[in-house]
Amino acid sequence: MTTIGISALAAQQNPAIGAWLAGIGIASRVVSAADTPDRGAVRILTGDEIRHATVRDILVEAVENDDPSLILSSNGMPARIRFGFEDMAFGLAMLAELLRPAIRPAVGEPESAIYLKLAEKVAGSDATVLVLGETGTGKEGIARFIHASSPRADKPFVAVNCAALPDTMLEAILFGHARGAFTGAAGASEGLFRAADGGTLFLDEIAEMPIALQAKLLRAVQEREVLPVGATQPIKVDVRIIAAANRELAIEVQEGRFRADLYWRLNVMPLALKPLKARRLDIRAITAALILRHTRSGESVAWPTANALDRLMAHDWPGNVRELDNVIQRALLLRMGDRIEADDLAIEQMVHVAPTLCVVTSTSPVRLAEVARDSEDDAIRAALDATGGRRLLAAAHLGISERTLRYRLAQMRERQAA
Repeated sequence: MTTIGISALAAQQNPAIGAWLAGIGIASRVVSAADTPDRGAVRILTGDEIRHATVRDILVEAVENDDPSLILSSNGMPARIRFGFEDMAFGLAMLAELLRPAIRPAVGEPESAIYLKLAEKVAGSDATVLVLGETGTGKEGIARFIHASSPRADKPFVAVNCAALPDTMLEAILFGHARGAFTGAAGASEGLFRAADGGTLFLDEIAEMPIALQAKLLRAVQEREVLPVGATQPIKVDVRIIAAANRELAIEVQEGRFRADLYWRLNVMPLALKPLKARRLDIRAITAALILRHTRSGESVAWPTANALDRLMAHDWPGNVRELDNVIQRALLLRMGDRIEADDLAIEQMVHVAPTLCVVTSTSPVRLAEVARDSEDDAIRAALDATGGRRLLAAAHLGISERTLRYRLAQMRERQAA
């Protein structure tokens, strides 16, 4: 990443800027505003130094009584950001967001910046990567960052959610198929492995892949070749594999739901993402990124108040970044004033299901498996009730994929019909 220049006056007026940028992995150095900047350089100047500014620079101004503001670069004018002491924390996060390259995930925690450094180092190799973390923690964002930081950056990045595709079609979608290989195959298809040739294939929710298909995936990863459905000759591919899972694959192996040999083939370079509740300063950085993403061109940027920011950082975010995104979008749409107040944040509470009490008598024997099954059914019903029957949200509340939820519901219907 390019080193950011900070004018001597800007560094003197706001010494926290350099320290904040260093903490999140953005290098900076003090420069003279009057010197001609290098081509493409980005500098942080004060409002008084506007005569030296280019369209790429950012003017930072301190205000005491007025509300903070951000005017994005337009019509040849540099971006201008104004904030006082009370809004300094979010002001620095917003400033970092203006400086952040598009390929780099938004971070505010020094530990997260170190994580990105590790991911960058991994990107320089061709090693297979396994990204582990809860749903919504940003696993695909890390995969895209690794691809964009790698020598394969100018080649395709192809992402597939293994849980979102029918089992019967997943093999053909991944490996391709020959013409007439199955009913409806009027033409041949190259499949996603060949579509990603030279680049990166991201296999999300790899734990949901049927175990019968895992052997074929193992061969593709190991031998760097695929055998399309209905074909007789394998085809060589040059693909870097990044897999992701929201469950611990080692446990899936122990319980017989995931092949051990495939696990060891994928687990060359494991990267574990912490849940958002364990990355409090990232909440601030990601909030800044989301506000800018959802602010339409020409609209003024709505800053959260200090109380609103405190509420965001105090929440546990069981839905992680996806839940935070929903909250920010709602706040931007429903806010009553120019700023996002704490009352504008419609934060849902996680569904808590009370355990089912089962009384065992001598005349009504109950098996332990039946108790566990009934408790699971109650939890599913409660989650569906709390989300208005929306399966995707209910699955997120329960910490499972939508596909697993559909499977559990089908089992419940079969038991009721019996």
